[in-house]
Amino acid sequence: MSKIYGYVRVSSMEQNEGRQMIALNQAGIAAGNIFMDKQSGKDFHRTNYEKMVSLLQNGDLLYIMSIDRLGRNYAEIQNQWRILTKEIGIDICVLDMPLLDTRNGKDLMGTFIADLVLQILSFVAENERENIRKRQEQGIAAAKKRGIRFGRPKTHIPDNFGEIVHKWESGQIKFGDAIQECNMSQATFYRRLREYRIGRKT
Repeated sequence: MSKIYGYVRVSSMEQNEGRQMIALNQAGIAAGNIFMDKQSGKDFHRTNYEKMVSLLQNGDLLYIMSIDRLGRNYAEIQNQWRILTKEIGIDICVLDMPLLDTRNGKDLMGTFIADLVLQILSFVAENERENIRKRQEQGIAAAKKRGIRFGRPKTHIPDNFGEIVHKWESGQIKFGDAIQECNMSQATFYRRLREYRIGRKT
C-alpha cells in the first residue's frame, strides 16, 4: 500500500518552519510521516531527507511546499527530482505550484509541461538564492563602510591586567579570582594572556 510523506527544509535565512508544517498538515499528512531538516547555508547535509528517501517506495506520494526544498541549486533540484520520480518511482506534489503534481497529466504532453515548469522554477530558485546572497554581501559591505562592526565586541583589558597576571602566576590569587577581576571568560583570559606575553617579549 502506497504511503504519503511530507518534507520540510529550513535554512538559516528562513528559520520558521511553521508555514510549511501548516500546509503539510492541511494536506492530511500524518505527523510521523513528515521529515524536517534545519541547516545552515553552507551545510547541505540533510539527515532526515536521506532517512525519508530510504523509506520511499514505488507509488508513494511526497508533498513539499516549494521546489527549492529539494536542493540549493538548479542541478541539485533536477537530480533529486529524477531520483525520486524516475529511479524510485514516487509521485511529487509541489503545493505552491499545482502544475508540478506528477499525479496529473501522465500522458506525453502532461509530462512535457511538468518537466518544462520544473526546469524554469529550479532555475528561478537558484537565481533568487544567488540574488539574496549578493544583497546580503552588499548590505554587509555598506554597513562596514558606515562603521558598523560585526561579531562579538572585543573584551576590554583592565589597566592592571599585568598586575593581576603577576599575582596569579605568583600564587597570590587563584585562577578563578584572576578571571573574575578581569571580568573575562576562561578562554578570553588565556587569549589575552597569550597576547600580553607576546607583547612583553617584543
